[in-house]
Amino acid sequence: MPWFECFDALAAARFPELEVLREEPMEKHTTFRVGGPARRFVRPGGVGECAALLRLAEKEGWPLLVLGNGSNLLAADEGLDMLVVQTGRLTGLERTGERSVRAGAGTSLARLSSFAQRESLGGLAFAHGIPGSLGGAVCMNAGAYGGEMKQVLSRVTAWFPEEGVRELTLEELKLGYRRSVFSEKRGAVLEAEFLLEPGNPEEIAAQTAGFDRRRREKQPLEYPSAGSTFKRPEGHFAGALIEQCGLKGFRVGGAQVSEKHAGFVVNAGGASCADILALIEHIQKTVYGQTGVHLEPEVKMVP
Repeated sequence: MPWFECFDALAAARFPELEVLREEPMEKHTTFRVGGPARRFVRPGGVGECAALLRLAEKEGWPLLVLGNGSNLLAADEGLDMLVVQTGRLTGLERTGERSVRAGAGTSLARLSSFAQRESLGGLAFAHGIPGSLGGAVCMNAGAYGGEMKQVLSRVTAWFPEEGVRELTLEELKLGYRRSVFSEKRGAVLEAEFLLEPGNPEEIAAQTAGFDRRRREKQPLEYPSAGSTFKRPEGHFAGALIEQCGLKGFRVGGAQVSEKHAGFVVNAGGASCADILALIEHIQKTVYGQTGVHLEPEVKMVP
């Protein structure tokens, strides 16, 4: 029996709150707006159901992808013969103490930042404009404008194939530049707790607005993209190197190096995953050939 038929037979009985979509186009669930159909695309109703589903998938050997907002992901044009577990319904959000906030993995960073502001808690203004969800932000230690998850996280509840559900301290998360323990170990974030600083809501709102204004002025937010395409190479800025090499505006099919900010590859209209990958490869070869600097993509390719 194919794995997806096995899934259909078991999931209906065991997970009554599970939302199941068959042959769901991934272009609807990635910020690049590319990707073929996922064999099974599901949204668990809560943290407990999500953990139970992940345990079952691991036990049965089903090909698995845990997905947040798809803001750092490229999905193949041919589609994914996988069980895609999307955390979009894991959006619990609450204040748990004088300085602490807990949020589910599917909570958008914009919503998390706005909640903290309303609660007079500072430290998350940098995250407001990052187009991802909490789970992905933890996994890649997302950051912007001098802030990063490492500065505000206190602990994370996660699922691992070998250990099941467990709590991780900040030290155990091994957070570094765009990496974490999840960079080296398979697992999935379920929820996280933040330790923030008391602040004035109006001052926090002004700081957030300032960051958002800088984004609008400098980033090509009018086009689908995955944000910054490359990690910052030591001693350099990726966008500056790409522009220096004369690649600003360069296209492969519908994929283009942004004319507004060369650090962004955008879907300028009708791009395929293959177009974007070809453009990324061309940028890497050109920049390395002219400067000797290797650019490492932030964007992850699946499968």
